[in-house]
Amino acid sequence: MPTISVFYGIYIMMYLKNKEHNPPHIHAFYGNEAATFYISSGELYEGSFPSRAMKMVKEFILKYQDELMKMWETGVYKKLKGLD
Repeated sequence: MPTISVFYGIYIMMYLKNKEHNPPHIHAFYGNEAATFYISSGELYEGSFPSRAMKMVKEFILKYQDELMKMWETGVYKKLKGLD
């Protein structure tokens, strides 16, 4: 699973599309917490995450929404800068 970005101890990853299921989403890890988030809205899809980290993941997704969807659709991944 490629790591797309790391910021404030949060790891953002995405599985290869042909091995993953819809709807388009990313995986986020923070300490012992793991969750998936919709690319379309940045909302929590599955799992649990601390509220502050959840807000940062949503901000990240909305900032890079177009790039994340392109990665999901093509399976071509690139590193994205985290939040400042």
